[in-house]
Amino acid sequence: MEISRRTFLRYTAAASAFIPTPLYAQVAGQRVVSLDYGLASTLLSLGLTPVGISDLADWGRWVVEPTMPGSVVDIGSSYEVDFETLIQLKPDVILTTPYLDELLPKLRPVAKVLRLEIFTPESGPVLPSAIAATRKLAAELGRETEAELFVARSDAFFHECRQRLAGRIIPPVALVSFMDARHVRIYSAPGLFHNALERIGVRNAWTRQSNYWGFETIGIEELSSITDPDARLLAFDPIPPDVLPKLMESPLWQALPFSRPGHLSVVAPALMFGMLNEAMRFARLVTELLERDA
Repeated sequence: MEISRRTFLRYTAAASAFIPTPLYAQVAGQRVVSLDYGLASTLLSLGLTPVGISDLADWGRWVVEPTMPGSVVDIGSSYEVDFETLIQLKPDVILTTPYLDELLPKLRPVAKVLRLEIFTPESGPVLPSAIAATRKLAAELGRETEAELFVARSDAFFHECRQRLAGRIIPPVALVSFMDARHVRIYSAPGLFHNALERIGVRNAWTRQSNYWGFETIGIEELSSITDPDARLLAFDPIPPDVLPKLMESPLWQALPFSRPGHLSVVAPALMFGMLNEAMRFARLVTELLERDA
């Protein structure tokens, strides 16, 4: 679907606002339930409010942006869906992913099931897969124009982040979530975070390919394989409360270059299992941090 140059420029001018507030609307005949955070946030950016989502209680902890409207009903966890509540919502469409295929026999009698593939061994880089899934979702819901405008906004936003960092001395970054004081989840290709780094012109200091989710779990001693002396370690909240105190006492940690002042930064949560909105939130967090410290 083509967009006029004037329309694209209008959204480009607004890109610095990260994600413009969507016009939430519930169109008749489109009562949608989502069992996936990324698909739920994409719905909002297409101008549709889901009637229900799974794991609503943790939305503000992991997704954060965009805000989920108060009208949305929690249908339980994605592993233990409250089918009584789901049936009462009378959805027309239920959004799911291959990760939840075991639920398909129970979901199909309730409503039409739309299964969208983003994180699969065959999907390749996650961000392009997320964009393709956005367009497929929009086509199913009659929101093609909204999808193209959303993708255009994201392109403009990534470009703006790249421009903000251009001309500055930006170190390569390694992205981790601490599991405990000895292990981290580290993010690389083909994952969403790695793709977003590429879009904003920042080099990933961890060059080893990960699984198709975009991460692997390693011992902190493996961080020594990052030899660039300028590399920064960005650790996502939440960090288990005992981790940082234990690191300060760990000879293993003290031997790593990231133990030096200014080489470890803690950033707000960003959802690695997300889609375009989550990639933009991550890009904004990283851009603001690197821009401030450059």
